[in-house]
This record gives sequence, C-alpha cells and structure tokens, in this order.
Amino acid sequence: MAKATKKQALGRGLSALLNDPNNDIQSAEDKNAEQVVGQIIELDINRIEVNPFQPRTQFNEETLRELASSIKELGVIQPITVRKIGFNKFQLVSGERRFRASKMIGLDTIPAYIRIANDQETLEMALVENIQRQDLDPIEIALSYQRLIKDIDLTQEQLSERVGKNRSTIANYLRLLKLDPIVQTGMRDGFISMGHGRALININDLQAQLDIYENVLRNKLSVRETEELVRRFKSPKKTKSKSQKVTPDYIKAGAKEFSEYFGQKISVKLSKDESGKISIPFHSKEDFNRILKLIKSAN
Repeated sequence: MAKATKKQALGRGLSALLNDPNNDIQSAEDKNAEQVVGQIIELDINRIEVNPFQPRTQFNEETLRELASSIKELGVIQPITVRKIGFNKFQLVSGERRFRASKMIGLDTIPAYIRIANDQETLEMALVENIQRQDLDPIEIALSYQRLIKDIDLTQEQLSERVGKNRSTIANYLRLLKLDPIVQTGMRDGFISMGHGRALININDLQAQLDIYENVLRNKLSVRETEELVRRFKSPKKTKSKSQKVTPDYIKAGAKEFSEYFGQKISVKLSKDESGKISIPFHSKEDFNRILKLIKSAN
C-alpha cells in the first residue's frame, strides 16, 4: 500500500513494547506505562477504531481529498490522539479528518499521541478538542455543549472554563436545540446562519416558526430582515376598532314614531356633537308624493 513520501518516523522503538503481550499496558500505573503514555508512535492504521463520541457527523469529501493530497506530499504534520483500549488496539480521540485522509491515500501507519483514558475522559477530550479546533456547524457545537453538560455533568460555568467561551455564548448555542428539527437541519446544511436561528428561536409556536423559516428561504431574507419579520409576528399592529355608538333612548323612540307615521322604516344617524340626519326612503313617485302629503298634513 502507498505511504506518504515524507512520513515522520516517530517512536519506532516503542513498537516492540506495544507488540509484547506480556507488557499489555491498561493504566498509567502499569509497568512501562511511562514509556508509552504521552509518547508519539507510528501506529498501524488498521489497529485504530473511530471514536463513537465524535461530535462531527458530516465530513466534506472535497476538503478531505485536499487534506489527503497534502498528507501524501508532506506527511501527517500533526499526530492524531488515540487511547489504548486493549492489546495492540486503539481508539481515536481526536484527529478524525487526518485519520480518514490517511486511509484515503492508503497509508499503513500514522503518527499518534497515546493516551490512557476512560470513556468519560475520552468523551470530554473529543468534544473539547473538536469544539476548539474543528469547523463544526452551530448545531454540532450545541450538541457537543449539551453532551458535556449532561454526560460529563458540567455546569455552564465549568463548561465555559473548559472550552474558553463566555457563558452567554454557550447559552446561545444551547438555545438553538429548541428550534424545530427542520430548522436545525437547514442550519446544518448551510441554508440559514446561526443569526437566523437565533431570531427564529423567539417564535414558540413551531408551526409559525416553520412558516417564517420557509419565508426566509423563499425570499432569501438576511438576518436583520428575519429579525424584523419575527418582531412583526410577535407584536402585530393593532387595528383601531371603531367604537360602537350607543343610540340614545330618545332617538330610538323618535325613530319608531317616524317609522309608524310614514309607514316604513326611518333611519336616524347621530353625530358626536348630537347633531344628526333623518333619512326617509321612498320606492316610487307615488310613494314620494304620499310621504310629501303626510309632511304637509302635519303642518
């Protein structure tokens, strides 16, 4: 199989120690542990398994190929980190992109920094290393923070110290996990930014949240435009309702008398200053003359 043209030769004297079943080091207290733990050695790449705690779930094939090309030319500049989990068996803690790229070009070995850690320590190392070094999407970062808080039992304050981020920054990432899963997927796929997500999280109604999300995609709204859309949704302009006018009793009584006198319904409209208008409808010339005759006879 192919090997990098300028592959580093690190820790070759440790190979015999690692391959000796009588020196199967399982903890830092074991004999010869100091010769292995913390050392960098060329490990058989097939003896390394991927890390189940890896927070990154998506790997860009194009950037992996670019990294593989660089490794083929220059070798693995920065060793990966592994933990020893059994005799001649190791698990990746950090450096999965380097590991994948090295396998892509068919390397037999890869320089690795050896650690001995339990599952919890491995999870913490993997999550913190990836948060600090890898270009994770906002949801992957949020999930990593969530796992550190729940699985490692850290407070947000302790997490802030571990990852070197402000507590408010961590809280903002964690809030993204309250978004509808469809919106989260849109953020992971790059359709919207974290700024869009932070605006949408203020919509508690998930259906309304999805409607606005679709509006953002359809009209390619900026973060600021999305924030304005959310503000309008949360504080709609209240239309001024026309106050119902209460018709005074004397108007009601008078309109009734007019209607009875003229033999049809008479409408009375009252203004704010108590002035008004009386309307007497007619349906024909004969009806008009009838009404006129009634008015004249009243005089």
